[in-house]
Amino acid sequence: MAAGSARRAAGTELYRELLRVYEEGKKSIPEQPRLFENDVEICLIGRGCKSPIERFWNGNSMVYILQKATLLKDHNEGGDSMEESKSDDALYASELLPKESAGPVALSVRRAKQLISLYTMAQNPNMTHLKTSERVVLPPLWIRCDGSDPECTRWLGAEPLKAGNKITGINIYMVTCNGPTADKTCFANLEELKMAHKVKHHSSIVTTKGFAQYELIRAAAIEDTIVESESNISIDITWNTVDKILQPPPLTAAATLNISLESGDPRSPVYPLYRELQFLLTLAEGLKTGVTEWPESLESKSAFELVQGFLTDLKKLDVYCTSGNENGTENIKSDTAAVDSSMKSIFSERGGLDFAEQLWCKMRSVSSYQELVECFTLIIKSLEHGEVQPWIHQGSSSLLSKLIQQSYHGKMKAVSLSGITPVQMLLEIGLDKMKKDYISFFIGQELATLTYLDYFISTTVDLQEQVHRVQKLHHMLEIMVSCTVLLQFKHENLFPLTQTCLKYYKENPLNEKHVFQLPIRPALVKKFYENDHPEIWKVDISSGHGQKEVKTTWQVSTSPPVEHMISNNIGLLCDSTVNGSTEERMYFITMTNCSQVHFT
Repeated sequence: MAAGSARRAAGTELYRELLRVYEEGKKSIPEQPRLFENDVEICLIGRGCKSPIERFWNGNSMVYILQKATLLKDHNEGGDSMEESKSDDALYASELLPKESAGPVALSVRRAKQLISLYTMAQNPNMTHLKTSERVVLPPLWIRCDGSDPECTRWLGAEPLKAGNKITGINIYMVTCNGPTADKTCFANLEELKMAHKVKHHSSIVTTKGFAQYELIRAAAIEDTIVESESNISIDITWNTVDKILQPPPLTAAATLNISLESGDPRSPVYPLYRELQFLLTLAEGLKTGVTEWPESLESKSAFELVQGFLTDLKKLDVYCTSGNENGTENIKSDTAAVDSSMKSIFSERGGLDFAEQLWCKMRSVSSYQELVECFTLIIKSLEHGEVQPWIHQGSSSLLSKLIQQSYHGKMKAVSLSGITPVQMLLEIGLDKMKKDYISFFIGQELATLTYLDYFISTTVDLQEQVHRVQKLHHMLEIMVSCTVLLQFKHENLFPLTQTCLKYYKENPLNEKHVFQLPIRPALVKKFYENDHPEIWKVDISSGHGQKEVKTTWQVSTSPPVEHMISNNIGLLCDSTVNGSTEERMYFITMTNCSQVHFT
């Protein structure tokens, strides 16, 4: 009797804590977890946010994540009595002292089952004796488990089943995980999995759906060198009707390319432009802080000597006209010999550079503020004395362009080359030049129109924001070039990918970890994965329809599918190969089972 009363009290308290977190989350997702019964942290994941259980559950609502509290109360006996009389009795984890920060920690399976039981009881409308007000349908709840049971349970989950606003039952999920192992005799048999599902759920008909994920960037090579960086290009493939475990996906399957690309690979044909961008960022930072970290020059001549020689050559000409990359613009070559001719043809240096753009190419090697001032002093004197009458592109609003236009009429306003002015002048001509480089590529490859690019090249925002938008353009360029070089993409695939990137970057800040997605045909990239092992392979076995649908999932993956497995087994996990060979891939084996509890 007393045990039942205590259980009902615990269920009521859990419901109240979850409800508080939910009500708070409807305004804004709490940054800190809330503590329950001193040993459990309650976290709330917002709708559409990255979730640790997305591999096992495809819901898109808010979700609770419960885990072991790794923080201890601050037993300060001299604490303020006002702190002890807060309006609610909840204790936030932010008010605790950390013991360690090794990532999320799992609860024991026994404790997780208790919490699932309390959650299910609190959501059961038939439990009228619970001391709660009008019952609210709470978000699904998932609990990290330590795998301490024979099945090695790593997650337990509960999801309310609803008919309108009425709760009719609960889906209970159990995720087990073993491995890693290269022993394929440990793998399940598909027919046995289907039969076990039929017996458990009393179903006569089941359907199967396959999923495979392959990494493409690891298999793609440039001159026999493998791309190694934070970049990742993978493909997700799904299909109906699975014939056997580890079945290769059919070419009729649906596929999505996932692209997460880090700029700055030295083997890229746009690496020289990346280096230009880094210098531009250095100037922008110097403009913002007042301190510029001048890079070490890699040129045999100083920037002043290059500018001086350039102006001398112009003085010898009666009329200055652009000559592409001849007689002025240095021919910037990739530092890596691994860039072949086919790659060079993807992105070539733009010709027809005007006077200001060619100056930028010379002055990128400037190594000090004093040298920068000397360069601009020389340039302005040449303009004032009419020694050069250079041609510049229309539309530039840089200070140097304005001085050049004034020199046409023999009247130039005085410019004080002090403070941040010289840095700003160089930044402006660099921005103008690089914007035109990106425009030339996207319009030249027919991937975008000037109208679509207007946001990224606008001069109506301050210089810092202009630089930020140019960074976005460069990241998009790196993505297009990489897909062309590594995956041999043609215009029909690059165009929709460009539109996806443009839309994202018009609405979001620069994020090189963002995963851009593109639906494609598997045949387009089959040659990159057909002889490779999948990173993830799984089969869903389903029966029933609507809210009565139940699913069993069997999955193998080369990486731990559960992050708290890593926390609990630091030093245990190693490379997913045997003796360094990729022939015998090591896999984690994961099983997700679903059961239903009906209240009516």
